[in-house]
Amino acid sequence: MRIPVMWRTGAVATTVAALVAVSGCTVQTVVPPAEETPGGQTPAGKPSAGTSSAPGGAPDDAKPSKPKPAAPPTPAPRTLWSKGDRGRDVRELQARLRQVAWLFEGPTGMYDGSTVTAVKGFQGKRGLPRTGKTDTVTWQRLLNMTREPGKWELYASGGQPAATPDPRCLTGRVLCISKTSRTLRWMIDGRTVSTMDVRFGSQYTPTREGVFNVYFKSRHHVSTIYDSPMPYAMFFSGGQAVHYSSDFAATGYSGASHGCVNVRDEGKIAALFSQVRNGDKVVVYW
Repeated sequence: MRIPVMWRTGAVATTVAALVAVSGCTVQTVVPPAEETPGGQTPAGKPSAGTSSAPGGAPDDAKPSKPKPAAPPTPAPRTLWSKGDRGRDVRELQARLRQVAWLFEGPTGMYDGSTVTAVKGFQGKRGLPRTGKTDTVTWQRLLNMTREPGKWELYASGGQPAATPDPRCLTGRVLCISKTSRTLRWMIDGRTVSTMDVRFGSQYTPTREGVFNVYFKSRHHVSTIYDSPMPYAMFFSGGQAVHYSSDFAATGYSGASHGCVNVRDEGKIAALFSQVRNGDKVVVYW
């Protein structure tokens, strides 16, 4: 007698179920071949050979690269000072140029032709554009090579502000001379008529301090001790006088007198000489 096919099929299913229960295993899902899975994925979720990890299976070298941002342009140096400018900053520029021997004249605070020439020389030596203008790059290079100039470096040839007058200068006609600011004020009844730069004697031939009077004037005087010219001399204490000095005009405060009060501006002392009288007071103070 033949066994019906449906019985045999049910028997096989019953036998498989019994074996699974005994072995403790689970039934694994049959996975179709990799080429049949969406996106070409292998059963472990990894790309199959020859495929890309990019979405949609596109090759990596087909992805457009992002353009690199352009570097920002270097800003052009900013001009700080140029010909015709004047002031304290220009005076410092000139003092620093003197420190590195590019300028030999004393600082004036005026950006003149000599300053332009000095700046051009400094720039050319360091491979910078020879503009003669002090820009931010030139100034930084100069700062790195020099030190902060002192007061008398800034005023090596004069131009410093006059000191406050001594109280003894506030009455009458007075040559009010300050050793602190190295200036002379010509004053009448407390009013300043004119001011000028002066220098004094060295430590070995110091200019005397105190209150004196002009006792002798000599327009074309020559020293009998040193055989040196003393134009516009106004004597106030022995052989010490206020007078013009061509050496002071040329070298500034790098030198000293033999005790006299030297004036560097010939025009100013010429005008002063014409106004001062014998008997006018002279006050020399710190």
